[in-house]
Amino acid sequence: MLIKSSEFFKNLPPKKCIECGQEMEEQHECYGNKCNECLQVVYK
Repeated sequence: MLIKSSEFFKNLPPKKCIECGQEMEEQHECYGNKCNECLQVVYK
């Protein structure tokens, strides 16, 4: 049985950073796998 792609993405588990294990707040289907802290992103 096929499901809608929107349902598939909605049911994915929260994404976790591969370096520290923290849950990431971004979209689960994105390609990034490190959180902002591990990437050392600075917001101004």
